[in-house]
Amino acid sequence: MTEEKFDAIVIGAGMAGNAAAYTMASRGLKVLQLERGEYAGSKNVQGAIMYANMLEKIIPDFRDDAPLERHLIEQRFWMMDDTSHTGMQYRSDDFNETNPNRYTIIRAQFDKWFSRKVREAGTTLLCETTVTELAHDTEGKVIGVRTDRAGDVILADVVVLAEGVNGLLGTRAGLRQTPKPETVALAVKEMHFLAEEVIDQRFGLKANEGCVIEAAGTISRNMAGLAFLYTNKESISIGIGCLVSEFAATMESPYDLLENFKNHPSVRPLIAGSEVKEYAAHLIPEGGYKAIPQLFGNGWVVVGDAAQLNNAVHREGSNLAMTSGRIAGEAIVQIKNRGKPMIKENLALYKSMLEKSFVIKDLRKYKDMPALLHTNSRNFFTTYPKLLSQAAQNFMRVDSTPKIEKERATTAAFIKARSRWGLVSDAVRFAFAWR
Repeated sequence: MTEEKFDAIVIGAGMAGNAAAYTMASRGLKVLQLERGEYAGSKNVQGAIMYANMLEKIIPDFRDDAPLERHLIEQRFWMMDDTSHTGMQYRSDDFNETNPNRYTIIRAQFDKWFSRKVREAGTTLLCETTVTELAHDTEGKVIGVRTDRAGDVILADVVVLAEGVNGLLGTRAGLRQTPKPETVALAVKEMHFLAEEVIDQRFGLKANEGCVIEAAGTISRNMAGLAFLYTNKESISIGIGCLVSEFAATMESPYDLLENFKNHPSVRPLIAGSEVKEYAAHLIPEGGYKAIPQLFGNGWVVVGDAAQLNNAVHREGSNLAMTSGRIAGEAIVQIKNRGKPMIKENLALYKSMLEKSFVIKDLRKYKDMPALLHTNSRNFFTTYPKLLSQAAQNFMRVDSTPKIEKERATTAAFIKARSRWGLVSDAVRFAFAWR
């Protein structure tokens, strides 16, 4: 192995790493992929949403054998206080299409499948291998890697860093800064197993149809956070995440937050009688466009979570990871086919292609949203959910109290919680950030 030279080395076998490796290997490049886990997906037990369009661009016929759980026909959004939720939902039979748009997946199973496809395309995969450092030539160009296995430097024209948001290799090499606690969220998740027919009944689904619930409010205890519930075939993925900086400041327990969410009156009936078999924690990049590090350099590119490519506003991560990996692979293939060296000036093609895609366009569009939500977390995640609940209760509870008095009580509650100008200010800032 040490005497070989590869066209590319990919560090990591998650969504981004697999997409990059497959793209390059399927176009004839000699690719080595290094994964520190026992196998691809061994460190990832969570359920997730997979966006079909992004995978179709890599493996068009993935539906033939990919381990897909349910295709999603319904999305629910809940704003929660301690005893209720105010929500909206969208459900459409249009999503029962021949080639559905979104699926729930179990990452451990899906990553193993994706890895098999990568190896079938010609990639050499080494698992249980930790990259200890990048190797450089005398001019500072990355020319390969060193690992915890015995041997010399493994040489390559270019190294693709797909090591995840908390990967240490890029930060140790000075290619990017260690993510700040206010730009990373910690999500805790559980898998609750139920019979398929029970899930269908509780969520009003038919075979293979799925539903997603995403919730915010007092469940995050004044912190900027989001809870979620995904239906799989015979299990429910449930979890909650908040910024690492806010966990540190409040000393709240992530596990306690999850237990609180599971026991909420709106959630408890949905998972009643389930068997919990898996629990995991996962770091998620939340900094948005302003947190994106340098994406390329002399002999290297960075993709996926390691590049902070996550759209927190739309809860999209895997599709950005796959797309960035694919685009990095395509850029490297183009440079290789032109006979050009993998130096910084040429690898700038990756960033140029990425900026033309939806990835950077979407992140740039919502560049101010993370700061707005995090700065005003008490308003968005505590005050407003309570006010919505109180207003709805006043509207629906019919008794001998005149309607005008209820309307005045609702208005007074808004004024007491925050001045009208404050509410308007938040709404205006939210609208402009959304634009």
